[in-house]
Amino acid sequence: MKTSRLEAFSDGVIAILITIMVLELKTPAGHDWSDLRPLTPVFLAYSLSFIYLGIYWNNHHHLIHLCDRVSGSVLWANLHLLFWLSLVPFATAWVGEAHVAPLPTALYGVILMMAGTAYYILETRLIAAQGPHSSLAEAVGSDFKGKISVVLYLVAILLAYVNTWLSVAIYIGVAAMWLVPDRRIERHAARHQ
Repeated sequence: MKTSRLEAFSDGVIAILITIMVLELKTPAGHDWSDLRPLTPVFLAYSLSFIYLGIYWNNHHHLIHLCDRVSGSVLWANLHLLFWLSLVPFATAWVGEAHVAPLPTALYGVILMMAGTAYYILETRLIAAQGPHSSLAEAVGSDFKGKISVVLYLVAILLAYVNTWLSVAIYIGVAAMWLVPDRRIERHAARHQ
C-alpha cells in the first residue's frame, strides 16, 4: 500500500484538531483590553497545543516522506497516534479553563506522553515495513530525542502535583526540542528525493 492515503488522512485529522481547539477560544463579553485578561490561560494553552500539533504534523510528514509502503500494522499504529492527538483539544481546554490546576496539567502530560509513545511505535512499524537497512531506519537511529521526551513527560506528570508551572516548563522545553524537524530525517529525505 502506498503512503499517500495515510499521509492525507493524518493531515486531515490534525487540521480538524487544530480547528476544534480554536473553536474553544470564546470571545470576551466586554470590549476592552482588560476583558482579554481572563482568557490568557486558555490562549496560552491553545498556543502550546497548536505548536505540539504542528510538531507532530511536521515530523509525521518527514517520517512518511522516507517511506514507500505501509502495512496493516502501520495503519493501526498511525490510528493509535491520532487517537492520542485527538485528546489534545480536550486537555487543552481543561488546562486553560482550570488555570493550570494539578489534575488537568497532569492529564495534559499523560496525553503528550502517550502521543510520544504512539509516535515511537509508528516509527518502529514504519521501519519494519521499509526494512532494517532502509533510509528511514538509518535516519531514525536510536531516537534518543523521542525516548527522552517520553521520560520528561513522565517527570512533568509527577511534578504537576508539586508545582504545575514546573510541569508546564517541561512541556514547553520538550516542544522547543522538537520545533526544528529532526535534521537526520530531513537530510535523508533530501537525499531520498
